[in-house]
Amino acid sequence: MNTLLDLSDRLYLDVADFAHSTPHWFQWLAEVWTEAGLLLFGVLFLAGWWRSREGSSRVMALALLAPLATAFGYVASEAFKSLVDEERPCRAVAGAPASLVACPPHGDWSFPSNHSAIAGAAAIALALSWRGIVWLTVPMALLMAFSRVFVGVHYPHDVTVGLLVGALVAFVVMRAAERPVRSLVETARSSGNAAMVWCAGRGQAAHAAGHAPAHSERPPRARHGAY
Repeated sequence: MNTLLDLSDRLYLDVADFAHSTPHWFQWLAEVWTEAGLLLFGVLFLAGWWRSREGSSRVMALALLAPLATAFGYVASEAFKSLVDEERPCRAVAGAPASLVACPPHGDWSFPSNHSAIAGAAAIALALSWRGIVWLTVPMALLMAFSRVFVGVHYPHDVTVGLLVGALVAFVVMRAAERPVRSLVETARSSGNAAMVWCAGRGQAAHAAGHAPAHSERPPRARHGAY
């Protein structure tokens, strides 16, 4: 265990030295991404919900579950953090350069990384609810995790465990809650409440009906026969 922690210390120092060798504009981008990057996941949650309004009940259920599963990922990470009092590397690692952002105060522990847990959970939740978007969300999550080490506030093992915890919890929540939430979506779509129907969407049947070509009835042709 000590060997792994020593390796994490060395990797942290390598990344911190690399961060200080990069141009100031690149450091600024990293500082912005490490906080604002989570907002992009929020935008994707909204986009996923909107596109699912004309999808199946299962697709809508997964879209609604994605932010909830991400919240569970954060709660699990925070629970781990309350059990492990690990000091931040920007304060604990001897000889490390100053962090690019303010070092969190004592008591705001380092393990695991909540940002990474949220990013990992969001990446998996969105991938399960939106086919094909995994090629965007997973790189975003990895970049978020790396940025936490880059700006100097987390060890590599903090972000690695954060990603894994968030992803695992999100996967379990999405699979376990899919069926009951799907039933709720079907109930909302069949209700007479306009607000509930708007939120849940009308689904594939209504979408298909709205795009069906109109067939005008032709008058019957006159029959020609003997009088």
